[in-house]
Amino acid sequence: MTAAPYCLLLLSLSLAVWSVPIDRNAASHDAQPPQAEKAEESVDTGLYYDRYLREVIEVLETDPHFREKLQTANTEDIKNGRLSKELDLVGHHVRTRLDELKRQEVSRLRMLLKAKLDSTNTHSLQMDHITLLKQFEHLDPHNQNTFEAKDLELLIATATKDLENYDAERHEEFKRYEMLKEHERRQYLKGLDQEKREKEEQRLRELEEKHRQHPKVNAPGSVAQLQEVWEETDGLDPKEFNPKTFFKLHGISPFQLHIFFFPLNVYPTFATNVILSLHFFPQLEKVYDPRNEEDDMMEMEEERLRMREHVMKNVDLNHDRLVSLEEFLKSTEKKEFTSPKEWQTLDETKPVYSETELQQFEAELLEKEAELSRKAASLRQEQELLNERSKALEAQKKEYQQAVMEMSQRQKNQQVVQVVPPAGTNGELQFHPDTKKPEDPNHHVPQVVDADAQNVPPAEPPQNLPLHTL
Repeated sequence: MTAAPYCLLLLSLSLAVWSVPIDRNAASHDAQPPQAEKAEESVDTGLYYDRYLREVIEVLETDPHFREKLQTANTEDIKNGRLSKELDLVGHHVRTRLDELKRQEVSRLRMLLKAKLDSTNTHSLQMDHITLLKQFEHLDPHNQNTFEAKDLELLIATATKDLENYDAERHEEFKRYEMLKEHERRQYLKGLDQEKREKEEQRLRELEEKHRQHPKVNAPGSVAQLQEVWEETDGLDPKEFNPKTFFKLHGISPFQLHIFFFPLNVYPTFATNVILSLHFFPQLEKVYDPRNEEDDMMEMEEERLRMREHVMKNVDLNHDRLVSLEEFLKSTEKKEFTSPKEWQTLDETKPVYSETELQQFEAELLEKEAELSRKAASLRQEQELLNERSKALEAQKKEYQQAVMEMSQRQKNQQVVQVVPPAGTNGELQFHPDTKKPEDPNHHVPQVVDADAQNVPPAEPPQNLPLHTL
């Protein structure tokens, strides 16, 4: 059997379901389809280019030619880039949409770069966008307008590389989560008096014991686990269980992949392994219930990751991160399939850290707290300086405002105070001699005649004046 039905997992770089919640009311899915669709859309691989990756895959799946090539392609065709060359044969509308997606992604990356530069105050006028975009390996930075075969190759290669070490990082993240939880528990108990501490310790022990009281968990990938799916999920007779039929019954065609988006970072294989990962839920819900105080959903995710790794170790014989029918059938011939060891849940293998690791973790926390305290003190000092400067500026502002008001008042007073000539007894204007301006010898000033004096006869000229001669 070829790997064609599984190849889209590598193309989609197998997108993850580790955040999908347990559904205890499977029958309600038909009654609430919008909620189911919303849950599917919320799945995220954790990659910073997750949306771009998904949209590119969705667009490619709409092209009949590309879909046909997917059915006949094998793993090597995808890894070595031969499948990317088929991009030249897809429809024009597909290429146009891919070009648009790339331009949107480039624009988004530019915004991320600008935000990063703004936050670090390291603006560089000498570095252009192409140089900055080179740090992003999932697209070709030299061509920012069109989506080419090279872009598809880079997208596949980069996502594969980014997700290769996910398991190790996920385990380390969970270990730090557990150490932080234990640290907070100890700090909480330390702050209580002896009587309250003893009561709280007793309560916590009871919760831990209650969590351990759960039904038996079948080993992942064992015949008991698959028969449980066969009976409860598929509604078939467990006595008629057939591995080959089970594999074909739960296979997913490439046409349906866009609905599920099961990523490589938690479910790195296609077909059977994806289905087995989904059907870990009946086992997980035997141990974890989000409504119970004693059940930690972060621990449930770690449990699911452990189950998936266990199945892959026993089924993926050639370690190519794919599960073929032949590999699956060979795994059913092993002793571990019919007579597996009892599955130890996470609470039976805890703690996942040593006391030395916890002490080192707490030392790191203390160092970070001290650093935050220093930064807080520095910020308080800067705040005080800013407050003092603000007060000084406010006082200076008031001085300026007072000076402006006084100057304005003086200008108003100067405009109001004017020299007004006094009036005579009969209302005529009288002018002071000292205010009389010198006359211009070339300017004729008309004589003002008093109205009451118009009836007075003209005065006789003075006598004995010298006679003027021509």
